[in-house]
Amino acid sequence: MKAFMDADFMLSNEVGKKLYHEYAENMPIYDYHCHISPKMIYENYQFANIGELMLGGDHYKWRVMLSNGVEEKYIRGDADWLEKWKAFAGSLKYCIGNPMFHWTHLELQRVFGITDILSEETAEDIWNRANAMLATEEFRARGLIEKFNVKVICTTDDPVDNLEYQIAMAKEKSSFKVYPAWRPDKVINIDRVGFTDYIKRLSEVSEIDCSTIENLIKALEKRVDYFHANGSRLSDHALDTVPYGTPDIKAAGETLAKALRGEALTAAEVEGYKTFVLVELAKMYKARGWAQQYHIGAMRNCNPRMFAQYGADVGFDSIDDTCIAENLAKLLAAEEATGNLPRTILYCLNPKDNYVIGTMLGNFQGEGIPGKIQFGSGWWFCDQKYGMRDQMESLAALGLLGRFVGMLTDSRSFISYPRHEYFRRILCNMIGEWVENGEYPLDYKVLGELVQGICYNNAVNYFDMKVD
Repeated sequence: MKAFMDADFMLSNEVGKKLYHEYAENMPIYDYHCHISPKMIYENYQFANIGELMLGGDHYKWRVMLSNGVEEKYIRGDADWLEKWKAFAGSLKYCIGNPMFHWTHLELQRVFGITDILSEETAEDIWNRANAMLATEEFRARGLIEKFNVKVICTTDDPVDNLEYQIAMAKEKSSFKVYPAWRPDKVINIDRVGFTDYIKRLSEVSEIDCSTIENLIKALEKRVDYFHANGSRLSDHALDTVPYGTPDIKAAGETLAKALRGEALTAAEVEGYKTFVLVELAKMYKARGWAQQYHIGAMRNCNPRMFAQYGADVGFDSIDDTCIAENLAKLLAAEEATGNLPRTILYCLNPKDNYVIGTMLGNFQGEGIPGKIQFGSGWWFCDQKYGMRDQMESLAALGLLGRFVGMLTDSRSFISYPRHEYFRRILCNMIGEWVENGEYPLDYKVLGELVQGICYNNAVNYFDMKVD
């Protein structure tokens, strides 16, 4: 029997062990999509305790606690951090088969060097030992990033953000770069509450009256240029369902005017407006050498009572099962028709869509760009052993795994970087299985190049963002 989470954790074959330890383990991290706070990075935030560090903002852990019957005051409520920490520790043993058990112990091992199993019995001792380390300079926000050899971080930023922290950090010498990534969901989601107020805010920031569709596009382009001037080369879109309507400027303008008057919109009007704006944005991205990301398939804020109490992104979301193939093909075709389809990463939250995405890639590759259209890593609920492997096997079967840009954290936590290790172990073990089964040659020069590409080098080559 193997020891719990030893050096060969998740590595079950000799080729996989060699690939991981000699090629993958020490590769840097290129974190091209995350939700950590640029303000906290810039200010080199010092966490008060391990409870704040590991539980603050981590809705993955909150879901575990809620499922274990923990009261709200110990999750998102006003209990003190030690009480919350103990409540989480008491829930963890029930996570057999859940990646949370692995992630938590990877965090303890890699961040603090603590190899004890977290439980109700060990919680307070681990609390004391970890907190003593957190009081030192090495364990402030920037030290935690440096500990994992992170070279690039792309934050998630709204078009109206002033990017003050990324701008300030760009003037400093650092072992890692922090770039903004453009996330214009609020201007696209014309059917959401708050749209009118947002357009007013965009008008103020851009100094362009966004009450017409022509001016709205001008304002967005002005803000894209601002992001570009401050290092951004990447956008991100939460397409919970993929919209498609004929991208017509006149119809989109009429829809915008109706929305700003507070009038109800039809589904066709919403789809047409969203498609028009997405196509116009893709044109801007292509002209500036950006890549775009489409995150597809989330059903958000499923519990209205909890949404009213806590807002979004606190653990009450799930996987949607809407069909995506036809609209996705039409949307990408509308962008490609005028030669304005940028490099694009497609993520699906529902594993039923793995083969949809895997086959969609081949329809729009080209321009001499290796892996121009990417199948994004297993995301959110698929960010675990089975989901990651399913995504990579689908990509391998239907496209080019060797051109994959690999893992990202997609996290609000400063210590989620061990998930890259988790991913790399799964990757190396999978490839090792294929080699040992005689399905691919045992050539470590080639295999090592492939593994290191997927871990880091492919992302460096794919994104137009300097590493140093």
